[in-house]
Formats: sequence, C-alpha cells, structure tokens
Amino acid sequence: MHPSKTYVGIDKDEGAGMSPTAKIVRDGWAFGLIPETETCEGWQAHRIEALWVKVNAEWEKYGFRVGEMPEDLRARYLRIQNAAVERAKAQGWTGAGELEDDS
Repeated sequence: MHPSKTYVGIDKDEGAGMSPTAKIVRDGWAFGLIPETETCEGWQAHRIEALWVKVNAEWEKYGFRVGEMPEDLRARYLRIQNAAVERAKAQGWTGAGELEDDS
C-alpha cells in the first residue's frame, strides 16, 4: 500500500507558490476559512478539496469577481495576492507559464 500523497505546504510549493493548490490556500486565507499562518503542509488531497469547495462557495457569493467583494475583503484578498506575486518574483517566477497554451 502506498502512503497518501500530501501537500508540501504553500511555503514550499513548486512554482514559487503560484500553483493551483497554492491559490486555493491563499483564497482560503482571504476568505478567512483558514488562518494566514496555515501553510496546509501535510494535508492530503481530500482536505485540499474540501477547502476548495468552501473557497468556491465564497467566490460564488461575489460572482467570481474581485470587484464584487466588499471593500475589506477585497483589500485583504489583494494584499495576500500581491504579496504572493512579489515573493514568487523574488524566487524567479515570471508568470510566463500562466500564458502557455495547454493544447
């Protein structure tokens, strides 16, 4: 039997913390679903998926648009995202991979 794969944590995430899983974690922070100190290190896939479901439900309230968020939530979300981009850039992330065609 193989041990369950676990998440390395947003602070050790490949792609300088810009992976889809890292985005779920950051959104969880922004929506107050988990504390900003929670890296999710050691979480198994079912826990990440459960967080994603909660994050998705929060996004639904705002039509999946940052501009529809209340000012305080929008400010927290943008603070978290901007800090993540700055950290990623400092680690050499350029965002170029985000623009590649998956086909």
